Amino acid sequence: MRVLITGAGGQLGTDLQLAFASDEVVALSRAELDLADRDQVLGAICSVSPDIVVNAGAWTAVDDCESDPDRAFAVNALGPRWVADAARRVDAHVVHISTDYVFDGEKVDPYVEWDTPNPRSVYGRSKLGGELELAGSGHTIVRTAWVVGEHGNNMLKTVLRLIESHPSLSFVDDQRGCPTFTDDLALMIRRLAAGRMPGVFHVTNQGAVSWYEFVREVLIAAGESPDRVQPIATHELDPPRPAPRPANSVLDNAALRLSGVELLPDFRERLGEVVERLRG
Repeated sequence: MRVLITGAGGQLGTDLQLAFASDEVVALSRAELDLADRDQVLGAICSVSPDIVVNAGAWTAVDDCESDPDRAFAVNALGPRWVADAARRVDAHVVHISTDYVFDGEKVDPYVEWDTPNPRSVYGRSKLGGELELAGSGHTIVRTAWVVGEHGNNMLKTVLRLIESHPSLSFVDDQRGCPTFTDDLALMIRRLAAGRMPGVFHVTNQGAVSWYEFVREVLIAAGESPDRVQPIATHELDPPRPAPRPANSVLDNAALRLSGVELLPDFRERLGEVVERLRG
């Protein structure tokens, strides 16, 4: 396949390049392709004429989106419009990466692909806008959550850094999700892309935990005492976060499961090896 990847400089974009290594790949970072610029997007996609466009580019600074909604919607909503338009011109299939933030987090059970989105943050609303630009077109929308891995900035790397200098840690115990490794996610994205599977898919590693519980697992994997972390409530964060976080970010991978596709493994099965590589 000839594949064009947007957002290729990010943590997922890096692993996407590895997942598509056997294909012909054009990988464009944010500096090389501004999704908010229609001419740039049309020029890039129409000149490459790919079979697949993986749109991993987005403005993911959740709190900053609150103070600059125009930029959030220009990149996260209009950007996918320009990608879809260009892809149509060259008959390319789009795999668009979205987020758990399209939900309000108030559901008790895990969210399935057919639940009605109700985002509470500017970031979530802008990402839902991007989904709507592709909905019903036969393209693929992949919602994921709590992305961690070896590249870029993420919670796993933050925790490993903090335990080197802080004897005790505090993390919230009232937000739940499924930590998702970027290399696992990238391989599933390639599978969905190769099959041109249409519609919305939730793709996460298995194993729902709170952030507090996740940090305990990281400490254990790093050979540290899990008692070094204490649970707190979101309202106790100091300073408070500008953007509201979904209390429930657990995504049921129902569309994969019902399609007979093997789900990604429990995050605990991968955590030890990733922690070992990150710690050198």
